[in-house]
Amino acid sequence: MESTSLSAGPGHASGPGAIKKIIARAITGMSVAEKSYAIMGGLIIVTVVLLAMSIQTVRLQSGYQHLQTASMQAGDNVGRVNALIYAIVMESRGVYMSTERAKAKQFAEELLKRNRELAEVMKQWGTAIRADDAAQFEAFRQRINRFIEFRKELARRGIEVSAASAREWGDNDANRTLRSQLNTDLEALQRIYRERASDAAELGDQGRYASWYLCILGIGAALFAVLNVILMRSSVVGPLSEITAATARIAAGDTAGTIPHLDTPDEIGKLALAVEDFRKAVSRNAELEQLGIYTARARDAAMDERDKFSDKYQATKWQLSAAINTMPQGIIMLDARMDVLAINDRYRKLYDLPATIVAGASLEAILQHRVKSGLFIGDVAAYLAAIQARIAKRAPGADEITLSDGRIIGITEQAMDGGGWVAVHEDVTEQRLNERALKRTEQFLATIIENIPEGIIAKDARNLRYVFVNRAAEQMIGMSRGEIMGKTARELFSAEAADLIERRDRQLMERKQQLEEIVDTIDNPVRGRRTIAVRRLQIGGPDGESQLFVSMVEDRTRQADVAA
Repeated sequence: MESTSLSAGPGHASGPGAIKKIIARAITGMSVAEKSYAIMGGLIIVTVVLLAMSIQTVRLQSGYQHLQTASMQAGDNVGRVNALIYAIVMESRGVYMSTERAKAKQFAEELLKRNRELAEVMKQWGTAIRADDAAQFEAFRQRINRFIEFRKELARRGIEVSAASAREWGDNDANRTLRSQLNTDLEALQRIYRERASDAAELGDQGRYASWYLCILGIGAALFAVLNVILMRSSVVGPLSEITAATARIAAGDTAGTIPHLDTPDEIGKLALAVEDFRKAVSRNAELEQLGIYTARARDAAMDERDKFSDKYQATKWQLSAAINTMPQGIIMLDARMDVLAINDRYRKLYDLPATIVAGASLEAILQHRVKSGLFIGDVAAYLAAIQARIAKRAPGADEITLSDGRIIGITEQAMDGGGWVAVHEDVTEQRLNERALKRTEQFLATIIENIPEGIIAKDARNLRYVFVNRAAEQMIGMSRGEIMGKTARELFSAEAADLIERRDRQLMERKQQLEEIVDTIDNPVRGRRTIAVRRLQIGGPDGESQLFVSMVEDRTRQADVAA
């Protein structure tokens, strides 16, 4: 108990008072500027370290995300390649186990399709390879290419020779050895990607540690800010308040009081000395008379400046009014209290407002008039509350409303400095009606093109790639439009058929149009040899150059077979 009493005595102050005394002793003799610079210097150092840690955290997070994404993509590629290899092996067995040529051909075509998919996956995989798996991947890619070529030859033998020949080519030790090597390569690549995932996890841990460092630095910055507040309050704000009160007493005529902080060695003490000099000066009658004369002169000068400003304000107001009244859109400007600052004639015409509604009127009065004229339907109070909320957020906005008379008004809103708001109203009825008519026309034409029995095919005249096919054309070619569009004839048809199609395209380019039918026999890769009748024309752009080649195709294979 005795020791407790001693520790709580005058010589051992504790609590907030003790902290203030310690701070006061530490900063005695320093000027206000030095105190402020010291605190700000510490805060800047903490901020710089905080910025450096933030950059490091971003770098760690970026590296983590990059490694994580690369590992996931690589793992996905391993799975896809493994599945495609298995599918190709199964199709190969189907080829050389088929007893019918048609069945073998079906399996062979599916095998070739999987081959192409495997090649595409390897191509995409190759774009994401890094230095640590480049050598392993290159060896793996070479074996995959051998595997693909091997299976192409197997498919060819199954189609053109026999299933036995395909079996002889595919069911052997060399094939099985290649499969075993591919499995070994996939396992090696998986080990590399597992190590990469482990590196990503380590980066994630480092990022979490960096986040804790950022938190600690943020606390340090907050402590510096608190210290700055305490310093400003004890060394600047408090003394300034007392000196301000003393100054107010002197201004009220009380010159008998003393000025506080005269013995303070910093800027506050200098300010107190200046106020003391002012107190002495105020006590002299002559100076008071001179101050009165100076004040009168200053008042006259201020009135002159006010008159000049008023003239400039009126001129500017007239120019602004003339400018907004010549605009084709309706303009209304509001202040933070929803009162009208400016409104132009176009806005009045849009909503049939009377000339009595001018600047100074409230937005509520405008809405009430629109309610009476039938051009506003809804809750006026709710509408005003919504606008006030948008003004408070200061977020720009755009909307369209439909009036009761059928007009469509487009509204664009923007916040102004000082809490005001400006809105531009424009009648967009004709524009929206034209857009709807155009959309109906496009839907009508699309419906016709999709349902006519003739095949419609469109090519880009610059690169001869297919850009459109209708449903009838899909059925004639035997492919979906997703398989056709974006490709050339040489990517879809045999060399002989592609030569014929390109020859017809050159003829069309010379003649501009070919409305008479030209009957050709062409090898379709899906439906076999077909007899078609084609009419062609060019569709040009604004510059007169051809933009599209459009072909109208009719399949006459059945008629040709009957005639034969």
